[in-house]
Amino acid sequence: MKLAVITGGGRGIGAAISKRLASDGYRILLTYNNDSQSAESVISELRQQRVDCVAVKVDCGQTDEVFILADHPWMQYGVDALILNHGMYHRSPARELTMDDLQETMDVNFRGAVAVYTALSRHLSPHASVVAIGSQLGIRGSPHGAHYAASKGALHAWARSLAIDLAYSEQRVNIIAPGAIDTDILAGDDNEKRKQRLERIPMGRLGTPDDIASVASFLCSPDSSYMTGAILHVNGGLFLP
Repeated sequence: MKLAVITGGGRGIGAAISKRLASDGYRILLTYNNDSQSAESVISELRQQRVDCVAVKVDCGQTDEVFILADHPWMQYGVDALILNHGMYHRSPARELTMDDLQETMDVNFRGAVAVYTALSRHLSPHASVVAIGSQLGIRGSPHGAHYAASKGALHAWARSLAIDLAYSEQRVNIIAPGAIDTDILAGDDNEKRKQRLERIPMGRLGTPDDIASVASFLCSPDSSYMTGAILHVNGGLFLP
């Protein structure tokens, strides 16, 4: 059976991808950092469906923890889908960005993704698909999240560079750039903020984690076998680069 590894796979977009790839026939290894309850809830739901799955605690901002993940017994079977989904986002005005905030965000969102790939690369199957979860903000920028935008911009550039480097092989690397998705990041919106957010989206609604999971499923399937280095914008028309 194929193995999918999803970092940050216990909540939000990651949980939706874990469930979708499980329905596609993958065994699931998901990682989490702080929210063990959400991760175990996903595992419990999948096991009720007789899915072979496991949750592993990994702080992707700590390189030593990431490399321990490479020694997990399941890695011996090979990784067929690697979803680099983990991340952090603390809002603050760009003009007030501190070097500590920048370092922490880059360590998790960018260096952590590179570390996960580097640690698991030797376990990737010959036809593996790597999917990095980026952001529209990695292209357009953000006045209240410059560090987040920078980390996602770096992730995009690295993933596209890796795609070129691996293009000779059957391994592919693509990026999903979500727009406004109805996850915990937006949970603090009051009614007025939510209304303003919806008014900016041509489709008139927020995206759902399942909207992103569907695209991840496509990128891990043979239907996308001639795609690599692509950035797929899933944002309801909010941003059209």
